[in-house]
Amino acid sequence: MAEGRSPQDYSEPAMEDDIRETIEVDGRPIAVRRQDGRAPGITWLGGYRSDMAGTKAETLSAFAHEKGLAFMRHDYSGHGASGGEFRYGTISRWLAESLAVFDRFAATRQILVGSSMGAWIALRMVDELRKRGEGSRIAGLVLIAPAPDFTVELVEPKLKAKQKRTLAMQGYIEEFSAYSDEPYIYTKALIEDGRANRVLAGPIDTHCPVHILQGLADPDVPPGHALKLASLLPADDLAVSLIPGGDHRLSRPQDLEMIVRAVGALAEAA
Repeated sequence: MAEGRSPQDYSEPAMEDDIRETIEVDGRPIAVRRQDGRAPGITWLGGYRSDMAGTKAETLSAFAHEKGLAFMRHDYSGHGASGGEFRYGTISRWLAESLAVFDRFAATRQILVGSSMGAWIALRMVDELRKRGEGSRIAGLVLIAPAPDFTVELVEPKLKAKQKRTLAMQGYIEEFSAYSDEPYIYTKALIEDGRANRVLAGPIDTHCPVHILQGLADPDVPPGHALKLASLLPADDLAVSLIPGGDHRLSRPQDLEMIVRAVGALAEAA
């Protein structure tokens, strides 16, 4: 779920034509970076506790620049360059921010590229857009190490009795993370809100092609979770790539190449 960033993730230079803006969503300043270009555009949706300047986002930014495609990304509240406190974050809040950015800046049809929790946000965005009669604005989905419903499927089942008591009394729990020196926080609000945003409860109608990329050595989101998601998607519009040795970040050169190929194929087909 949480991806974090290693020092080398900061080495990629930003594109010179990046447009940096800030919009307010319910009083929270949300930082946005975007590039103008042709359709289909690419929208990056990052993971839990990650930000929009990581290796995968920068790689896709460079790819979009090379191909002349529009590209945009943002930090959720409590993440990266955006305002707000992380402890108040929920899937509903980060979804509302993502939709606000999409509505403001998505001038063309978009391929949503969601990493880890970002895949959950992407699937919920499609659902909300379809409810509004705007599903045609999505040209495709690329879901990287997807973690939809992670609070319900991956966090809650592992909670020990002591953690459940702490969550009830304190409102949050802390867990060690391999990606940060600081513990990761899971709040009661996040977990309760996660139940209201479930997408794995039945068939998922995206009405667009979907490509899932999942590492077989992912210690955070097991491959079975991605396969469960795949089983709920229309088979005729679905591709699944299982990557030997790939971890949760999928940021090795060969991983990045596969991600770019997946996005490029959807862009060509759109």
